[in-house]
Amino acid sequence: MIPGILNVGHHPASHAVEVAQLGESVGFEQFWVADERFYRDAYALLTAVALSTQRITMGTCVTDPYTRHPALTTVSVATLDEMSNGRALFGLGSGISGFIELGLERPKPIAAMREAIELFRRMLTGEVVDYDGKIIKFHSGRLNFMPPRATIPVYVASNGPQGQRMAARIADGVIMEACSQPEEAEAFVKGVRDAAKEAGRDPASVRCIARLNACVASDGKAARDAVRLRAGRIMAAGRTVFATHDELGLRLPAAVLAEVADVPYAAGGAPYERILPHVTDRHVDAVALAGTLEDVTARVAALKAVGIDGITISPYAPPGETTASTVRALGPVIAAA
Repeated sequence: MIPGILNVGHHPASHAVEVAQLGESVGFEQFWVADERFYRDAYALLTAVALSTQRITMGTCVTDPYTRHPALTTVSVATLDEMSNGRALFGLGSGISGFIELGLERPKPIAAMREAIELFRRMLTGEVVDYDGKIIKFHSGRLNFMPPRATIPVYVASNGPQGQRMAARIADGVIMEACSQPEEAEAFVKGVRDAAKEAGRDPASVRCIARLNACVASDGKAARDAVRLRAGRIMAAGRTVFATHDELGLRLPAAVLAEVADVPYAAGGAPYERILPHVTDRHVDAVALAGTLEDVTARVAALKAVGIDGITISPYAPPGETTASTVRALGPVIAAA
C-alpha cells in the first residue's frame, strides 16, 4: 500500500520538515500539506520539505479551485515540481476553510474541480491555453517556464459520491476521509471502480486512498482517546457521506447531533467535546486508525483486502509521547501491506 502523511500548518515549518524526513526514513512515500486557512502557507511548507528530502513525493491535500485561480495553482505546483526534482503531486478538493472569512462562494464544486484539473493538465504542456468553463475562465495564457514533467499526478479528495465519481473518471487517485470501517472502504472503492469503468478507464489505474486520523500506543484505549474528539467531530458535522453507517448502526442519535448542528467549521473541535460521552470505541474505529500496533496492523490488512491502495495518516500523539511515535509505527505497517 502507499503510505502517506498529512500535515496541517499548526506548527512552524521546521516541524513539517522533521515529520517529512522521519516519514521518508520509515517508508512513507507521500507527504501532503493541507491548504487550509489561516494556517501556514501550504506551498511554503512544501518547498521547505522539497529542499530537505530526497525521495518522498509531496503535494496539497488539498487546495481548492476558488481561493486561488487554478492557473496560479498550476504555477505553484509546477514550481514545486522543479524544486523537488519531479516529486510534486497535485491534490484538489472543493474546499471548506476560509470561505466565509474571505467572502467567497463555492458554485458548482464538481464542475469547478473538473475544470481546474483540465486547465492544470493543459498548462503543464506549455501550450497557450484558452479555457471557457462554467466556473473557470482563462484567456490566451501559458506557463512562462517548463516544469520537469508535462504530467503530474492528480489526486482528488472528496467525501461524497458525486465528487468521487468525477475523480474516478479523470484523476489518478481519489482520497476519502474517515473510511476506516472495511464495509465503508469497500463501498468507496466500488463506487470509484465502477465510475472509472463506465468512463472507459482501467479501474485498477485509479488509486483509492483512505485519509485517516491515526494514533498507535501500547494502550489501545489511550490511542483511541487521542483521536476521539476528532472522530466525534467527523461523525457529527455531516460533511462526509457515509454509505454504510446507517446499516451498521454507527449513526449518532439525532438528539446528540442536534447539540452541535450549528457549529461552524472555523470553531474547530472544542464545541464537540460535549458529545464525547456518546462517541464509543466503535465510532472511533469506524473513522480513524487507532489502537495498539497489533490492532492497527489488522485494520490496515482489512482495508487492503477490500481494495484500498493507500493510507494517508494525520498522526496524533499518544499520552506522554509525540506524533513521531505514530509515524514510526505506521510507516512500515502500511508499506508492507
